[in-house]
Amino acid sequence: MYTIPSHLDKDSQEFKDNSRHYTAILARHREIMGEVMQGGPSHAIEKHRARGKLLARERIDLLIDPGTPFLELSTLAAYGQYGDSFPGAGIVTGLGVVHGREAVIIANDATVKGGTYVKETIRKHIRAQEIAMQNGLPCVYMVDSGGVFLPEQAEVFPDRDDFGRIFFNQARLSASGCPQIAIVMGSCTAGGAYIPAMSDETIIVKNQGTIFIGGPPLVKAATGEIVSPEELGGAEVHTTRSGVADHFAENDQHAISICRSIFETLQPGIKQELRLREAEEPRYDPDELTGVLQADPKKQTDPYEIIARLADGSRFHEFKARYATSLVTGFAHVMGYPLGIIANNGVLFAESSLKGAHFIQLCDFRRIPILFLQNITGFMVGKVYENAGLARDGSKLVHAVANASVPKITIITGGSYGAGNYAMAGRAFDPHFLFMWPGSRISVMGGQQAAMVLAQVKADQLEARGLKPDPKEMESMKAGILEKYETEGSPYYSSSRLWDDGIIEPVQTRQVVAMAVAISLNKVFKDPKSGVYRM
Repeated sequence: MYTIPSHLDKDSQEFKDNSRHYTAILARHREIMGEVMQGGPSHAIEKHRARGKLLARERIDLLIDPGTPFLELSTLAAYGQYGDSFPGAGIVTGLGVVHGREAVIIANDATVKGGTYVKETIRKHIRAQEIAMQNGLPCVYMVDSGGVFLPEQAEVFPDRDDFGRIFFNQARLSASGCPQIAIVMGSCTAGGAYIPAMSDETIIVKNQGTIFIGGPPLVKAATGEIVSPEELGGAEVHTTRSGVADHFAENDQHAISICRSIFETLQPGIKQELRLREAEEPRYDPDELTGVLQADPKKQTDPYEIIARLADGSRFHEFKARYATSLVTGFAHVMGYPLGIIANNGVLFAESSLKGAHFIQLCDFRRIPILFLQNITGFMVGKVYENAGLARDGSKLVHAVANASVPKITIITGGSYGAGNYAMAGRAFDPHFLFMWPGSRISVMGGQQAAMVLAQVKADQLEARGLKPDPKEMESMKAGILEKYETEGSPYYSSSRLWDDGIIEPVQTRQVVAMAVAISLNKVFKDPKSGVYRM
């Protein structure tokens, strides 16, 4: 491998302008994250603490091994929706290490609308379970929820990927050998009662945890019986009479201690072996990425400068360096883990598609995970390229991405537009993890292009009816489209709807990628479906 030479001029005006632009983006990002991670309103937090309960993230901190990181996922779910009354969608999910074993952790935040579920809460919960299934991980459910948020019931109840999917996933996870452990630390009502009931082992907290299909108000309405929550489904009932729970805990801390003890009984899974190296810092400072990333979206960010600040020692073994240069491919290590890297350096042509497909096959047979650094406007358009079979050759890359047997990790560093999103392992192609940088954009095409296309379509329609387009109306139409794309192309719009696994800062990328690769090793990679053949 060679050390990537950096041509970055930190004294240039361009570097300073870029850095100033991205620093402002990061400041706003940190402000948003700080607001969301506070959880519910202060009065709800005070009420929660008055009951002797820990906050969701405090519970997670106690559960994971001391000094180990927690990779929180989808922190900004539901951001900008519901009047921002559901920060984090009322649930905290992520990946941590418990007694040396990686696990998916799902913790309800009862300070947010009593931990009830809206559509984004369910999507976030299910996404965490998908990660557990894809990577062969145990799940810990820290349950403290009032169940479905009833005003939104039509959005969360009956469909395939609605509330019931949580329990379906639990059954499938358990059957596949992924332990399911529930800690009931608060309310666990109606359908939510199946979370502890379907777990391998369940812990319930005295005078806090309750499990019942129908709560006291429903019981009274249906039968006339008056019963307290504790009498109906408290810790004493479920650990001495019903057998729904297996372990009785005095408080949150005791319950978490029991959960950690359960992890001591789990047998280690079979891991995929990779030839690791000792982690090494890049030769170039990752903080410089703020000046590398172009403030002007019309300018292409140099992918080599990004790789040089992510790869160990800034070393890179490039594949086909002189061919189809709008796509950069090669091998590197990130915090000791070997990776194949595919990075955009312009639009995709037929040749770059073939190069990418070839490289993915190499990674498949060498059992090396792939990191996609996505900054793509899409495929090249025009008569020459279409006549030469761009769709045929582009489909080869799409096939290779879809059928890759090794883990795929996608970072959207800049733009993510159209079919380029698919070819570079967008969400539809099931990457193991997909994260966005705060300055990134995502939409079917750029706002300017969309405005021009739709304006042209409108003009053609009017002319076909013998009418002349009004210039003022056309400009107003374009302005509306631009505003819509500006809003909907934001990474915050994406993250709110769980089109990604979270927004991370560029300087965090090395650690996040390393954790993602380490997590993916909990399941042995599938065998490739074909041999390596030259495109």
